[in-house]
Amino acid sequence: MIATVFRGELTKLRRTIAPWVTLGSLMLGPLAIALFMWIIKDPGRAAQFGLLGTKVELSGIEASWASFASFLSLIVGLGGTLLLAFVAAYVFGREYSEGTAKVMLTLPVPRPWFVVAKLLVVALWWLVIVLVVFAESVAVGLGLGLPGITVGTVGSLLGSLLAVAGISYLLAPVVALVTVWARGYLAPVGFALGMLLLGNVIGHTGWAPWFPWSIVPILVGSVSSPVDTLPVGSLVVLAATFAAGIAGTMWKLQTADNTQ
Repeated sequence: MIATVFRGELTKLRRTIAPWVTLGSLMLGPLAIALFMWIIKDPGRAAQFGLLGTKVELSGIEASWASFASFLSLIVGLGGTLLLAFVAAYVFGREYSEGTAKVMLTLPVPRPWFVVAKLLVVALWWLVIVLVVFAESVAVGLGLGLPGITVGTVGSLLGSLLAVAGISYLLAPVVALVTVWARGYLAPVGFALGMLLLGNVIGHTGWAPWFPWSIVPILVGSVSSPVDTLPVGSLVVLAATFAAGIAGTMWKLQTADNTQ
């Protein structure tokens, strides 16, 4: 039954441009980094860009694969967390905006299966975006001829992006819970933005490893130097957040009434 529900959820995406919009949004990140790298590689060319070239020169960015990978991790970690929240809000919230929640809640299917199937769709959607952006980044790095790009460094970047993307995904069920509770898109996206901002603030305190939305900033180095491994406590917090989000979303759907 879960396979049938999952296929049904995938079918719903056929006639929507949302997957393409989200993919295109994150694909702008590597292009923006590439622009900086392209300017830095030629100081004379940087001068032709006026203030943009000056700012890039003063920022201390290096035109190297290591620098490119570092900025890409920041984009996927921070921007991707917000983008993933939109994906989760869309998958769970469109039932209410399109008036199909009444159908979903009356089908002879255990309601928790819808939660599982939708989260699987979110995971697949997010994985495809990350892999495409990774492939784009490698192509851009090779096209720019950035020094330091090797099989090993490319593999390291892939591992880092998958780790960051995986941790971001563990926060998605909480966004799903807010979505089904609010029965719309705005509340969960606003919630995710607020948590991301709060996470960056708490990231500068000693409580950072214990706050779920501070863990991604810790990993990508937006609040301190990047770390290779997370404390065990942070992993426990992430697992608990993921489980609580799923349980809460299942409970909310299980007890929901059809008001449409």
